[in-house]
Amino acid sequence: MSKNTSDAPEALQLRFDTKKIRGAYNPLEHQNALSVPIYQNTSFDLESVRRADEIVHNELLANLYTRVGNPTVDIFGARIAELDGGAAGIALASGMAAVSYALLNVTEIGSHIVTSPFIYGGTVDAFKKVFPRLGITVDYATDITAEAIEAQIVPETRAVFIESISNPLGIVADIEAIAAVAHKHGIPLIVDNTLATPYLIRPIEFGADVVVYSATKGISGHGNIIAGVIVENGSFDYGNGKFPQFSEERHWTLRDRDDRFRTYWEVFPQIPFTVRIRTVLLNYIGAALGPFDAYLGLIGLETLSERLEKQLASTRKIVDYLQANEFVEWVSYSGLPTSDNYAVAQKIAPKGAGSVFSFGVKGTQQQIATFIDATRIFTYLANLGDAKSLIVNSPKVTHNELTSSELEFAHIPENLVRLSIGLEDPLDLIDDLDQAFTVAFGKNPAPGKA
Repeated sequence: MSKNTSDAPEALQLRFDTKKIRGAYNPLEHQNALSVPIYQNTSFDLESVRRADEIVHNELLANLYTRVGNPTVDIFGARIAELDGGAAGIALASGMAAVSYALLNVTEIGSHIVTSPFIYGGTVDAFKKVFPRLGITVDYATDITAEAIEAQIVPETRAVFIESISNPLGIVADIEAIAAVAHKHGIPLIVDNTLATPYLIRPIEFGADVVVYSATKGISGHGNIIAGVIVENGSFDYGNGKFPQFSEERHWTLRDRDDRFRTYWEVFPQIPFTVRIRTVLLNYIGAALGPFDAYLGLIGLETLSERLEKQLASTRKIVDYLQANEFVEWVSYSGLPTSDNYAVAQKIAPKGAGSVFSFGVKGTQQQIATFIDATRIFTYLANLGDAKSLIVNSPKVTHNELTSSELEFAHIPENLVRLSIGLEDPLDLIDDLDQAFTVAFGKNPAPGKA
């Protein structure tokens, strides 16, 4: 069931770098395999009618069918939950599945969500095209401050949704202050922690109730899987009257031996959020992560802190270069002491503000296009958090769903270029940007990609 067992009496209190390699896994339970095995099978032997009855009546948490539970996939979700300090985690087929399932889990027809102006373009489009058709409305705060968020909360609000470090501007949210506002109104704070990963920010420590990830990005770190993860903190009161799907709806599938209907809050009071996602949304909508993809995610996770430390160091050098560049109008990076967001970043993300940031090019759209096409090491694609350095003109690609007025509201100007810094030598990356600027603004014709 992907439950975090690190708080068991016999468990060692492990630190981050040990958990990312060994968390949520006991080789003795898997034929002594040191590396997590790939359970590439559809179903699991029930063994006996008695055992099947125990599983059906929720007396035994065990795997039945890979769509709703698979050992490799479960370990991936549970390991990230341990890194986040959560009570349980569940891995899904994509980051957007994680965002959608987390929000659908606490909403119903007539519900309302409050969000930030600084979120991923795909999420914005989902809020326009999907959620309204399900009878769920979304309102945007004018800023990422707790005061701006609270101003949008109404009696029907059932969640506050933010990004810990925003895409593409890299703005760090004051999770602690926003969590206090959400809890004041009896609603959970759901934080998309994709850019930060649990290495840079652990939102639960600042009061977040649910954390979601596109594990496609920095968690796996190699651009070779599509995956998402949801982690719950295990302490939010879903029985406070605002969430009948947890405390009032009584389900036959949760019945006891006497065929008495029960609720999620009754049967799984420690992890109702995760169990309901697994048994309802994952079970019936079916965004299941494959075992091999989960395995690749686990392998990528093993080097998370080492990758991010190098990426942070390289990012600082490249930001300094861009700040001094005559062709750069502005740099948006919360790790800069000159940033308006610097104090919040130091509080929430003291290790660093991530390796994804944006800057504005002083030039025409044609010069921006020429500049991007002229890069030889940076790869032009719509991803981030990769071991390879990436470049994209976000207004045209990752946020192309946004209208001009929506882009303006999100503070995304037309000259914005986003970088995701990888593991190459930072001096080579600076040289690459330098020659690309020369091509775009000089007289030399653009050479082809190397």
